[in-house]
Amino acid sequence: MEISELKAELERLHGASFGWALNCCRRDRAEAEEVLQTVYLKILEGKARYRGESTLKTWLFAVIRKTAMNERRKTFLRALNAKTDSRPFEQISFGEEPAAEFDRSEVRKQFLRALECLPARQREVLHLVFYEDLSLREAAIVMNTSIGSARQHYERGKKRLRESLDREVVEYGISWRRKENPGAVS
Repeated sequence: MEISELKAELERLHGASFGWALNCCRRDRAEAEEVLQTVYLKILEGKARYRGESTLKTWLFAVIRKTAMNERRKTFLRALNAKTDSRPFEQISFGEEPAAEFDRSEVRKQFLRALECLPARQREVLHLVFYEDLSLREAAIVMNTSIGSARQHYERGKKRLRESLDREVVEYGISWRRKENPGAVS
């Protein structure tokens, strides 16, 4: 793929890439921007090369995930060495967005709390499948795991999320349960 084509594709995928970077950086906008910038530099400098073994989006998301993990590891090691890091490692920061009113709704807060309680692998596969429209096979490639493992994390994540939401929303009278479809193929 030529550099001009690659740049055009990166621009087209920027919104989805930033969403995935936010997910990988625990919703920290500044960290996500830094990771995405590092990824773009790696790609344009030839340190990360697309070989056509998967879709460009799948490959790009794998590069973003790996870069975010490396940055998190570096940050953690710096904090251990300095022992002066005042910001908790798990802290989540939300930036102002146009849909700020929706973000403040109680239902959204409950959903995000339930999502954050999931193990990282389950949270990752749900994000890739639901928000980024990747197949389970593509999600497995991004996560560097087998399709069977990705499917298991996906099913367990959906089940735990549903159970968590059912427990939390009883007092609000909202039902998160899916409707049974007798004609659905299992």
